Amino acid sequence: MTLRRVLIANRGEIARRVIRAARVRGIESVAVFSEADAQSPYVLEADISVAIGPPEARLSYLDPDKILAAAKATGADAIHPGYGFLSENASFARAVIAAGLTWIGPPPDSIEAVGDKRRAREVAKAAGVPTVPGYEGPDDDATLVREANRIGFPLLVKASAGGGGKGMRKVLDPAGLADAIASARREAESSFGNGRLILERCIERARHIEVQILGDHFGHVVALLERDCSLQRRHQKVIEECPSPSIDATSRASVLAMGVAVAKAAGYANAGTAEFLLAPDGAFYFLEMNTRLQVEHPVTEEVTGVDLVGWQFAIAAGKKLTLTQDAIASYGHAMEFRLYAEDPASGFLPQPGLLRRVKLPAGPGIRVDACAIDGMEVTGFYDPMIAKIIAHGANREEARLRLIDALRQTVVLGVRTNTAWVLDVLNSDPFINHTLDTTWAERELAERPWLQPSAPDSVWYALAAFLSAGRSDSVRSGSQGQSPKSPSPFDATDGFRLVRRSAE
Repeated sequence: MTLRRVLIANRGEIARRVIRAARVRGIESVAVFSEADAQSPYVLEADISVAIGPPEARLSYLDPDKILAAAKATGADAIHPGYGFLSENASFARAVIAAGLTWIGPPPDSIEAVGDKRRAREVAKAAGVPTVPGYEGPDDDATLVREANRIGFPLLVKASAGGGGKGMRKVLDPAGLADAIASARREAESSFGNGRLILERCIERARHIEVQILGDHFGHVVALLERDCSLQRRHQKVIEECPSPSIDATSRASVLAMGVAVAKAAGYANAGTAEFLLAPDGAFYFLEMNTRLQVEHPVTEEVTGVDLVGWQFAIAAGKKLTLTQDAIASYGHAMEFRLYAEDPASGFLPQPGLLRRVKLPAGPGIRVDACAIDGMEVTGFYDPMIAKIIAHGANREEARLRLIDALRQTVVLGVRTNTAWVLDVLNSDPFINHTLDTTWAERELAERPWLQPSAPDSVWYALAAFLSAGRSDSVRSGSQGQSPKSPSPFDATDGFRLVRRSAE
């Protein structure tokens, strides 16, 4: 099978990443965009761009009918979902296939088998892979209360669908259980349209280890090493690194084999990630499987030299996976920092606003995946990530120092970011000696005042205002520095606004 034109059912930096992967394979790209993203770089870089609705995700990026209509209108023969949005929606994957399009992702049955935490635990147990002690049965409130008391406290109430910490509550004692169940269920229903819950024992001082999987449609599955994602805030990852500094060769072989076992049990194909907790006693427990490309896939690419997105295209086109487990090697060490518009001093609350000036780093061993430019609006409609900054080095210390240098080069004016906070973390003894765990950030925020941002934001805001003098009107107009009187590059076609790029 030959892919000619792929529609990317996503936005931002992951859309740009997929566009680049398509371009070097001679595949044309179709971008979809909401009104909020009309001037985003990925829209201008794609061969064809399609407007699909207002800023609200449920009316644009989460609307399967609009995505499929855009694919039909542009003659796309494949859809790449990126991550988030519809990427782990089995019904959407089936609709794509039913429309005669190639789905660049795992089979819908596999998404259903392991994309839901409840079913994923069942698949892992059947494959002989240890799971976190917990409960995944009927989830009426009375049953959850009974099972929580059986499991013991502290425990986690978790949404069965979705991820990213949404619909998750830590419960320290029985007194807080009822409120945690109610609030977790509300958030799960709002975020994923599915309020089902599971319970898991809270393993204190654990590390978060995840295994990158690639599988083809001929039953061949390999694990491309592991990533350590233990530095988190509000259950969301901040820094990911590959390989993990917390495990030795024996433990690595064990957890990679567990990841492959879960994937094979689910009949998995394409890219995915099996996530595990590493307990202080060295035991691994399966958590869940992400049936899509991960935000942190670049660190795996940098260390293994494997183009994960390229293999996604190849596998979807029916090609056999030529990688063998013993041939996958580790070349140095890589770390990824997620640059967010958020305020660490205020509980990491998102900070929407105008990006007055954006200067992202460069240099040996530095990779930046971003979709941010001067004058772009960080809106409250989507995740406030501005960029992913990846540093690769011959060893962990070189990668750490390169990442520190990259962050010092980074300038974002107009919104607060987490850069200064992460610089403090990167220079801290727990990070240097890799002794931190998934709850370290929350504990240190409460106990260590030096983890507050080290640069007064008022200085940066004043500088931003000075630098942007004389251009604020055009920025506010949404033209991102262009004259608001410039003619629109879009033509009305079949209810969409389309732009066809001419060959360069």
